[in-house]
Amino acid sequence: MISTKEKQYNELIDDDNLQGSVQLGLTTSHTYRNNPRRLTFLLSRYKFISKLFDGLNNVLEVGCGDAFGSTLVANCVKKCTDFDPIFIDNAKYLRKEASNREFKVHDILLSKTDESFDGIYSLDVLEHISKNEESIYMKNILQSLLPNGIVAIGMPTLESQKYASKQSKIGHINCKSSEELKQFCSKYFHNVFVFSMNDEVIHTGFYPMSHYIIALCVNKKT
Repeated sequence: MISTKEKQYNELIDDDNLQGSVQLGLTTSHTYRNNPRRLTFLLSRYKFISKLFDGLNNVLEVGCGDAFGSTLVANCVKKCTDFDPIFIDNAKYLRKEASNREFKVHDILLSKTDESFDGIYSLDVLEHISKNEESIYMKNILQSLLPNGIVAIGMPTLESQKYASKQSKIGHINCKSSEELKQFCSKYFHNVFVFSMNDEVIHTGFYPMSHYIIALCVNKKT
């Protein structure tokens, strides 16, 4: 029998034998291989969301990808959705331990969800949606949100795009400055708070120097 030199760590072997090692997923595996430091940025965003949404009962993630990051919000996430079945199938296969999460294919540009949530967050999605369709995106999110629910929208800043990779620029068709994101969200919510982010640090610093922004939206308009 394999045993670690310090006996208290044998439970790590037992756990791995019982449940297997954790796999990252399609997007996070690619990131780990090619730019592993970026994983710290990803996890910091999800940790921030987990703090904002702590205590909520029924939470939706719009655009979960392989759902690796949503593990940090798993205590309150009920559904993770993505419009691409490949990513949902990957999440279902890898996140078998996520008994409190449901992975579902859903395109937010086509319709609202079939139930309402007290919290909805969407990271790295809006910049992939054209300006002509961004109002559909937000209106379907609003129709999926309970009256007192909260929404968090995260995206790379417009200013950051001169440093973005060629692959990222292909999909980033609608990046915004912090002021543009606030103006957009303020069409649908009475109160919008925008946070800056550089690498893994979230702060309230000078917006034009931010690489990433997260808008916390509360008190939706009717």
